[in-house]
Amino acid sequence: MISLKRLIGHDTLDEHQHKSMGGMATFALWLGANVVVTTILTGMLLVPDLRFPVAMTWVLIGSLIGAIPLLLVGLMGQRTGLPSMALTRRAYGPTGSKIISLVNMAVLIAWSWIQALLAGMSLDYAIEATTGYSNLPLMTILCETIVVLIVLRGHLGIERIERWAAAAMMVLAAGVVYQLNRHYEVGALFEMPAESRNGITLGIAFDIVVATAFSWISTSADYNRNCKSGRIAVLGTYGGYVCASMIAMGLGAAVSGLSVLGGMEQTYDPTRLLSSFGFGLPAALVIFFSVMTTNVMAVYSATLSCMNVSPGMAFWKPALVIGVVTVFGALIPGILDQFQNFLLLIGALFIPAFSVMIVDYYLVGRDGYSAELLRSPHQLGRPTAGIAIGAYLIGAALAAYWTLVAPLSIGASLPVFVITGGLYWLGCALFTRSSLAAQGD
Repeated sequence: MISLKRLIGHDTLDEHQHKSMGGMATFALWLGANVVVTTILTGMLLVPDLRFPVAMTWVLIGSLIGAIPLLLVGLMGQRTGLPSMALTRRAYGPTGSKIISLVNMAVLIAWSWIQALLAGMSLDYAIEATTGYSNLPLMTILCETIVVLIVLRGHLGIERIERWAAAAMMVLAAGVVYQLNRHYEVGALFEMPAESRNGITLGIAFDIVVATAFSWISTSADYNRNCKSGRIAVLGTYGGYVCASMIAMGLGAAVSGLSVLGGMEQTYDPTRLLSSFGFGLPAALVIFFSVMTTNVMAVYSATLSCMNVSPGMAFWKPALVIGVVTVFGALIPGILDQFQNFLLLIGALFIPAFSVMIVDYYLVGRDGYSAELLRSPHQLGRPTAGIAIGAYLIGAALAAYWTLVAPLSIGASLPVFVITGGLYWLGCALFTRSSLAAQGD
């Protein structure tokens, strides 16, 4: 009999000895993570406010640009063997890193609430279509229970699940696209005029697509630290993410456009377009598999964030508690109505935080980036915590102002990223070097 201890993962923050992910595994992981209904929903927001070809052009441009910071943080993880939140200790110091970790954990739990509800809705639709039985709260709880069981197995279990789920999603998604093309005038999407419905401009569209990519920055090192090489970490992640964005946002934009052209209520849900001719069940299964794979990654990374706050904690304890919390959060009424605001919140909280970390590692210096970050109660290397926190607060304030008060025509994500990183680099150049020079005198 297999013992329970062997079934539960024993992942730690310092786990660089496990280089288990090759090119296809990395590609599949990031593909499976992003062919998800929330990304479909992002694509839905773009049409009909933008013409379909224009929307897809900006999806491609935004994904190619937005994925670059994702790759850079993932490469940091591959080189050091450390997860994302542990890496923040170098620039922010131990205390600052714990604050960032708590923010990250809270955002990932909220993200998981949305994912758990969407998975429950998809499973409920599939069960009702085959048996006539419907119970959304029960299906949501069941979905999140499966997520917790997968997460408890650790990263090796997640990698195996993601491969199979990605393959299943691609087959089912191809079937959905085929059926859409058979039963609707897909070609009419390219002639469909723009019509303002969601207040989406080119700048906002670019900002939303970039923010979607940036939403994964806080987790990329958690998984890419297991890549066999830096080349695999970069190419596998870039290919998987961009491909997934084009598929998922393209499907969302198409379904939204077709629903408008058909005189129906605008919807992001493919099942509503396909159920009338008996293909709603495969569409529901696509959504179910995609949401489950993304939710697994969110809960796992939230667990690592909790472990960074309390390093002595066993892996299974926060995984179990966070899983229970996500179940109750998913049952909050009206949570899906806040999805677009949630994307903008991610941009405000994540973009400046990881802009600082990327600049610290790639431009300021790499001293101190080692497993010693986990064991030292003090900041290693450069005394940058005050500068990092100051740059982060300015960046977060700018993100909030340019998003809520005076929106920029090009959106806030990219300007905030560049400005925050520039402020941190300038602060390090002016203060840390002069401080080190004074110490030498």
